[in-house]
Amino acid sequence: MLTPGKPFKGAGADALRTPNILDSAAQDRDVLRDLARQAEQELTGVQMASMDELTLLSNRHGFEALARLGLEACQKLGIPATLLFFDLDDFKHINQLYGRAEGDNALKTFADVLRIAFRESDVIGRLGSDEFAALLTGASSVEIGAVRARLEEILDERNATVHRGYDIRFSVAQIEFDPDYHKTVDGLMLALDEVRHQGQAEF
Repeated sequence: MLTPGKPFKGAGADALRTPNILDSAAQDRDVLRDLARQAEQELTGVQMASMDELTLLSNRHGFEALARLGLEACQKLGIPATLLFFDLDDFKHINQLYGRAEGDNALKTFADVLRIAFRESDVIGRLGSDEFAALLTGASSVEIGAVRARLEEILDERNATVHRGYDIRFSVAQIEFDPDYHKTVDGLMLALDEVRHQGQAEF
């Protein structure tokens, strides 16, 4: 707007400059970089929320989420799946006699043994305290004695290497997934709890 008595001022060089395509591309890259960084942070947050910090296995939440995907894949492929449940024998005794740090070491050792013993396609997690689970995809009811022997063999090597004054031992139970009966991973976990409480299929 022109005002009497005031000199005319131009819009200046910035206003007259032609939009630069390179500037626009750089801004787009910055936006994409920010979005990628935000997505990475969110993914890290989800992973941390799904991971047991002590053993670096999936926690209960993470295990159930991965097991759900595993069961869905098994159902689509028409292949079986079996859930194994483990708990450490005399774990409270280890904590009381040797201290909390030693109890943590026992948990980490057992988690390592599970990682070694099972396949990458199996889902392994720590459900809480001294309780662990493994979903074996593509496996019907397994010979639990063979599973136990394999784990004990690896544990014996660890026990012999680290002279703790005690041996890590465990109990195990199993249940095969029946899609008509269990339907979901929640139903399978509930059925396993019933088996455990009844003392069936447990050593």
